[in-house]
Amino acid sequence: MDIKTLQVGPIGTNCYLLCDETEKLCAVIDPGGDAVRVAAAVEDSGCAPCAILLTHGHYDHTGAVAELSARWPGVPVYLNRRDVYEGDAYLQQLFPPVPCAKDYGEGDTVQVGGLTLQVLATPGHSEGSVTLRCGDALFCGDTLFAGSCGRTDFPGGSVKKMMESLKRLGELEGDLKVYPGHMEDSTLDRERSWNPYLRQAMNG
Repeated sequence: MDIKTLQVGPIGTNCYLLCDETEKLCAVIDPGGDAVRVAAAVEDSGCAPCAILLTHGHYDHTGAVAELSARWPGVPVYLNRRDVYEGDAYLQQLFPPVPCAKDYGEGDTVQVGGLTLQVLATPGHSEGSVTLRCGDALFCGDTLFAGSCGRTDFPGGSVKKMMESLKRLGELEGDLKVYPGHMEDSTLDRERSWNPYLRQAMNG
């Protein structure tokens, strides 16, 4: 398993390439912009894209999906249905439509070659926020950041649900690697020790 990070889009969203180097397949997680650069990184990896995975539906995480889908016809796009707002022009400014997205959520798995990603529902930043776990790696979107957590004041956000999601992540066993939607990566042990939001969530 190899993980490459690109900062893309207007506010530096972390886009991840999760590669199975044995089977030469990869998933693109949260391509929030810069489709040409993302596609070039995939080509440079030597792996063929087999899925586009979205941790939630905000524009800064989905901005390059349409262009990448046009480049890679047939590659499925996954997004939790709770972040789909059909017919609501106001909410679609924050949650732009993602054509032909497949729904996924709690308990689902996605295969990337020989790698298995588990989908964990972690609402709070948005109703449909998910965390994707692959081995010892957690792709947390805008739920858990290094030293912080995602905003809860957007439509669909909830402080209560964010605390529940942080508690769930904090109680996972082991010192898992944390790959957030923005800023630098971290580890669960580090966040358990130093993140005031995670500590509050775990201590009730």
